[in-house]
Amino acid sequence: MTSQVSSTTEQADGTDSAVVGGQRTSARESSKDVRRVDRVIIRFAGDSGDGMQLTGDRFTSETASFGNDLSTLPNFPAEIRAPAGTLPGVSSFQLHFADHDILTPGDAPNVLVAMNPAALKANIADVPRGAEVIVNTDEFTKRAMQKVGYDASPLEDGSLDGYNVHPVPLTTLTVEALKEFELSRKDAGRSKNMFALGLLSWMYHRPTDGTEKFLKAKFAKKPEIMKANLAAFHAGWNFGETTEDFAVSYEVAPAGADAFPTGTYRNISGNLALSYGLIAASKQADLPLYLGSYPITPASDILHELSKHKNFGVRTFQAEDEIAGIGAALGAAFGGSLGVTTTSGPGVALKSETIGLAVSLELPLLVIDIQRGGPSTGLPTKTEQADLLQAMYGRNGEAPVPVVAPRTPADCFDAALEAARIAVTYRTPVMLLSDGYLANGSEPWRIPEVDELPDLRVQFASGTNHTAEDGTEVFWPYKRDPQTLARPWAIPGTPGLEHRIGGIEKQDGTGNISYDPANHDFMVRTRQAKIDGIDVPDIEVDDPSGEATALVLGWGSTYGPITAAVRRIRAAGDRIAQAHLRHLNPFPRNLDTVLKRYDKVVIPEMNLGQLATLVRAKYLVDAHSYNQVNGMPFKAEQLATALKEAIDG
Repeated sequence: MTSQVSSTTEQADGTDSAVVGGQRTSARESSKDVRRVDRVIIRFAGDSGDGMQLTGDRFTSETASFGNDLSTLPNFPAEIRAPAGTLPGVSSFQLHFADHDILTPGDAPNVLVAMNPAALKANIADVPRGAEVIVNTDEFTKRAMQKVGYDASPLEDGSLDGYNVHPVPLTTLTVEALKEFELSRKDAGRSKNMFALGLLSWMYHRPTDGTEKFLKAKFAKKPEIMKANLAAFHAGWNFGETTEDFAVSYEVAPAGADAFPTGTYRNISGNLALSYGLIAASKQADLPLYLGSYPITPASDILHELSKHKNFGVRTFQAEDEIAGIGAALGAAFGGSLGVTTTSGPGVALKSETIGLAVSLELPLLVIDIQRGGPSTGLPTKTEQADLLQAMYGRNGEAPVPVVAPRTPADCFDAALEAARIAVTYRTPVMLLSDGYLANGSEPWRIPEVDELPDLRVQFASGTNHTAEDGTEVFWPYKRDPQTLARPWAIPGTPGLEHRIGGIEKQDGTGNISYDPANHDFMVRTRQAKIDGIDVPDIEVDDPSGEATALVLGWGSTYGPITAAVRRIRAAGDRIAQAHLRHLNPFPRNLDTVLKRYDKVVIPEMNLGQLATLVRAKYLVDAHSYNQVNGMPFKAEQLATALKEAIDG
């Protein structure tokens, strides 16, 4: 879904219309009270089979097309199908949308849609008093409530008195709306998520054209199912309009030019942005893109997406295991392709020997780690950023690898381009550290013009590059560029450029096998110097007052929560500076100067202090860690409190 946003974007005036059962109705024609709000946080929650991710995705797509700024947080169980009605089986989707620039999916939902008792119990602790709670009363049977530990119905025992509760028999209403279709009650009830989507679309004046087109396309070969889902969607909208239980609907105007500079926008997830970034990098480098990958949560979507783009010269190989995936990608790099392998933390461990081989061969290779909770299998569908030290040091011997980390879902596109630039320029494997929060979350993304993309074209070795003692011209595969220290990239089969590859140490220049101690020392130091010499931008510091004495330093997906927390602290009258790292190896050259400018440095991380360890060791700065490893991103309010205590402490 794309939308045009200009610098003269006007706020909605309440006359926006939406499709209701095929009829277009103005919001002003409604007899209900319409209130303007500047932001809303909605969480859909139910069983993993209730379609909560689809419901949230459709609501998000319509919100993006309307022009709101937004941020999402899908949250689902790792099991393929956990037992229905149990707490481990709850799946949720949170969406934060606003008429201004926002940075996170929000701390606490203003609206919770709970499809069953398990969804209510698993999420109600996050909901503030006074919020809207919509519950599917059909599922609140005695057995279903006992399954999650409710001794009495929470709808009747007063435990929800502090909330604005809307008891809605979603299943019954959906079945009633679909009685003209030849569907069993069970099959008809499966459309209750579309009923809920229609209700929330009415409640917040969301466009509906996109969802109607989506359903028509998705079920084009099953017209009865398509009509049933459309009928349930329209019934939900009409229920909101006609029931007395929902006396108020809400409007959130499109975001203005301060949130969206002029351009064409679409909603995008981190994994999709990464996929597009890899394709763009291959085109800008004029190299075929080759992905060797083994499916693993939460990285598999990149394999799924890239497999759709053969028209761009993309080749994907679903390997039998992690080692085969990276081996194929490295082989493709040797053959002159932009080699990529995608994985998560456990897969990086398996790929470590081949990453070391790529360091020794000095070939460009992108290793994309979509981090998740660990160790071992850990929390496959939850987020964490605890692979930093593995990316830095998780190989045998001295095997330095550049490390790049995106900060938002949309930034994954630019991070992929930057990782590719480093890889092809310096002939090195590069680690890109995203995580589950970025991979599955989404936000508006300005689609760049082609002429805005960097030129990544490389020159392959085309002839001899060294004069031997006898005067003959020969090719030395390890004769380096004096500026980048990169060796030549010679395509196999090029006449006269035959050379050895392998894991045994190379002789400087010739590439012959060498066990000479002095040569090994020289090659180790040279490979390290190549990585240390990579040209990366200076880190930028956000310090509006210029008088802050405390700096909060982050990396990766903590950018949104940190920035939101910093805004809260400044709004309260305190001064604090902020800086965020994209390049973690090598660090920006001015980082030492920046760190020593402040009396206090606080580093929030979703690990036990890995960046803080690196900063303390390299710069001898007494950096303070603030850590969280619960599988969820930081909340802005929680982080603001911690940062304020660090400043004042």
